[in-house]
Amino acid sequence: MTAAAPKEIETLVAEFESDQSFYKSSQFNETELRTRFINPLIAALGWDVYHDLPGRADQHEVKEEDSVEVEGKIKNPDYSFRLFDSSIGSMKRKFFIEVKRPSVNIEAGAYPAFQLRRYAWSADLPISILTDFEELSVYYCLSRPDREDKPTKSRIMYLRYDQYAEKWPEIAALFSREAVLGGSLDRYARSLPQKRGEKRVDAALLDDISKWWETLAKNIAIRNPELDTASLNYSVQAIIDRIMFLRICEDRGIERYMRLKDLLEGERVYARLFELFQQADERYNSGIFHFKPEPGRDRPDAITPGLKIDDSTLKEIIKQLYFPHSP
Repeated sequence: MTAAAPKEIETLVAEFESDQSFYKSSQFNETELRTRFINPLIAALGWDVYHDLPGRADQHEVKEEDSVEVEGKIKNPDYSFRLFDSSIGSMKRKFFIEVKRPSVNIEAGAYPAFQLRRYAWSADLPISILTDFEELSVYYCLSRPDREDKPTKSRIMYLRYDQYAEKWPEIAALFSREAVLGGSLDRYARSLPQKRGEKRVDAALLDDISKWWETLAKNIAIRNPELDTASLNYSVQAIIDRIMFLRICEDRGIERYMRLKDLLEGERVYARLFELFQQADERYNSGIFHFKPEPGRDRPDAITPGLKIDDSTLKEIIKQLYFPHSP
């Protein structure tokens, strides 16, 4: 990617300028915007947005309508940009672009900014883009978003379309395929000072797990006084690990979404939760589910199957795994 703006960008800017009253009208919808302006913008950054390169759909570096959890349902950011990660043997997300119609005020609109930041925060993506082509905002997304945040919260770049050519070196240095492949987004995120009280998704999750550990340990100790300290610690850690494993499987589409949340309805929560653990023991070779003797393996777990745990304790933990408690 050269420092000067590609000719395609100058052409797009001129086209938008020539008829912006139409492009900002209700006659011009988001789908048309993506086709006319956003896809060429992405292509100018070196990404294969048109899928011209050979490969299966799950290997595409630009994925439209990706799936993330929003308000307890699966929603779809407009563009997800991925690169192959050899450490996990699959494609790994790098950033999102969320698109709005040009009639939407990107600079002053609080909800579009919150929406983008929530998508990216949940996916642990450091930086992502909100745009309607007329405007483009770049957000730092590793701090927990809040509905009450102003649109300027965590915004690190704001441009109007007539600045794209001049600012192209800065845009390309962050978001071109070549730059992202070289680690541009992670480096830039690390260079930004983290404000007091702001936490990354992994740090926030660790805080939550610490609280769950304490709550669960207290309840198990009270309801199962026969347990020694080692058995108590094992039980708490095993249950939290198993719950987190199943919740991750939901997010990855391996298990039905909200399967754990269904346990919030009704009683006998631990008995029903343990049924899910047993099903997982049959299905997965993860090591954290082991309830039956098997040749060549350690003795199965004989502690957690017989535990007594209050419904209220487990419901409080499970509730925290879904929106609005978890973006």
